[in-house]
Amino acid sequence: MPGNTRSGLLAELAVVSRRHMASYALFNQALADHLGLHPTDLQCLNLLTLEDGPVTTGRIAELTGLTTGSATRLVDRLERAGYVVRERDAGDRRRVLVATVPERAAEFGRVWSRLGGGWIALFDDLDDSELALFIDHMRRATDFGAEQAARLRAGEG
Repeated sequence: MPGNTRSGLLAELAVVSRRHMASYALFNQALADHLGLHPTDLQCLNLLTLEDGPVTTGRIAELTGLTTGSATRLVDRLERAGYVVRERDAGDRRRVLVATVPERAAEFGRVWSRLGGGWIALFDDLDDSELALFIDHMRRATDFGAEQAARLRAGEG
């Protein structure tokens, strides 16, 4: 069967990957619309909830690949929407940190859990080694995507 050859499988993987990325982008748009956010703002909020605590706007620029000016405008929008606040760094009063508003972050987490709750169930039939392989793939794909986005921003194509 042609689909079982390596070249056939790689061709199928290319198609499935593109469909997956499109599906996730459309899901991201729908969730952002639901929350009244821009899709980039939604993903920034997502990344902020994964950080260990408040971060600088420079760190937000690193996380998102935005310029510091664009990151500042993104923070302005999240602040107006009530998801983040700016606060002075207790250790260095000159630094301003961006912190998620706990109640709004919890609300975001609840929406994410309701919509993504079935995600974990997709892996119920995998054993630990298959799950570890999938985790490795997700990490590598995340790194690859970040590298490609950086190349595009640098004008490479």
